[in-house]
Amino acid sequence: MFYISRIIILLLFVFSGYIIGLKYKAELFGALAGFFLGMLAVTAEMRFKKFELGAIISGLFGISCGLLFAYLVMLPLQMFLGDEIKTIAVTLMIVFGYGGLLIGLSRGKNLTLSRVVRMVRGQGLEENPKILDTSAIIDGRIADICETGFLEGSFIVPQFILQELQHIADSPDPLKRARGRRGLDVLHRIQQLSTINVRIIEEDFPKIREVDAKLVAVAKAYNAKIITNDFNLNKVAELQGVPVLNINELANSLKPVVLPGETMKVFVLKEGKEYNQGIGYLDDGTMVVIENARRLIGKNAEVTVTSVLQTTAGRMIFSKVREDHEREDLKVATR
Repeated sequence: MFYISRIIILLLFVFSGYIIGLKYKAELFGALAGFFLGMLAVTAEMRFKKFELGAIISGLFGISCGLLFAYLVMLPLQMFLGDEIKTIAVTLMIVFGYGGLLIGLSRGKNLTLSRVVRMVRGQGLEENPKILDTSAIIDGRIADICETGFLEGSFIVPQFILQELQHIADSPDPLKRARGRRGLDVLHRIQQLSTINVRIIEEDFPKIREVDAKLVAVAKAYNAKIITNDFNLNKVAELQGVPVLNINELANSLKPVVLPGETMKVFVLKEGKEYNQGIGYLDDGTMVVIENARRLIGKNAEVTVTSVLQTTAGRMIFSKVREDHEREDLKVATR
């Protein structure tokens, strides 16, 4: 559809140039001029489409400041150079104007209309703001991460997230009620930290019903990152160009690297899905699947890692009881 509209615009320019050329008996020249101007217009439309409104505004402001600075530089030089100032003036205007444009475009990438409105209201702009999702607040690990100093700056909590937390805390279900109250306690812990500035905002999007979609809209308005544990929200936000800090991904990346052939001690907790399997867990919650370990349920076993599987849900370690693994290696060696 976009290509068709651009072709139509190009044809309109060519036709207009041809009509104007008829008046001066230069139809071919008019059509070529129209084609050239049409290509210029289509190219400009494609180029400016990649820039955000804030970048365009700041770019225009930058080029204006550059030209003004060039004019101020020329004023004292005009007294000494006389007519030669014209050549220098053009050079200065090009250099400072282009430099101001580049600086404006680079600095205005994060400038949006909503941010301009907040600046006018005197609300100020946070550096590297982050929006807290309900799942991240209830999880609780975000408070521990903040206390270690790995995260700092401004945390934004929309009013609808706070209402959702309160609704969960008032639930008749004891489990949900406990989770909601823990979330409120976690939020209070984060507020007490000197390195974190927690701000409750009233912005709501009444036309958007789903909380996840509202969070993405708020993140776009504030040019903020979303802190969450929700896999679906993670994907939706990334598709719309909103950066996400996923606590589960952080936890998975910090788990110790386990290589095939290493040995470890694991408590065999329960039976696995496959025949004669045993299941154990490391201290960080990583599942360890042990072959032929059903007989060892309720006991500590020394196992040898055979393979490691990394999934979006976490990491799984497949292993064998050390004696069985050594026996198999001995059989292979004697063949």
